[in-house]
Amino acid sequence: MGRERSVFQHGRMKQGLLLLLALTLPACVLFRRPVRPVYAPPEEAARFQFPLDLPAKGRMLTPATVAVATQLAMDDFRPLDLQPHKDATPDELCLYRRDSFDVWTSPASEGVLLVHFAPRDHACDSDGPVMDASVTYAIDVRQWRILAVQR
Repeated sequence: MGRERSVFQHGRMKQGLLLLLALTLPACVLFRRPVRPVYAPPEEAARFQFPLDLPAKGRMLTPATVAVATQLAMDDFRPLDLQPHKDATPDELCLYRRDSFDVWTSPASEGVLLVHFAPRDHACDSDGPVMDASVTYAIDVRQWRILAVQR
């Protein structure tokens, strides 16, 4: 009787483990690897020569807070893996691209930075003026989170 009970308990334990595994496997789909930036092929990268110092002409300083807040907002506004819908027009295709937007930043209050994306002039107006595709993010620069979005 003791051996039968042990075999029964072992079988139930296996069933429980299999059930747990079956229930958690679909969750793996939710844990996709984040999209990484695209790199040039090594042979092309090898041809690029960095200057000894950043050229003075055109050089800009972007404070770390502004850079991180902008990246946080951009990752929400235009994620790297965002794909256009089927049958998108040329203007719509353009509006899916990150480089189609200028970025404006301004402090809103203590610890909050506004990040505003607006289509670059003439970037996406092949079929006429683009309707307002602007958006403004309120970024909490203390906890690095999006407080609000105004479209």
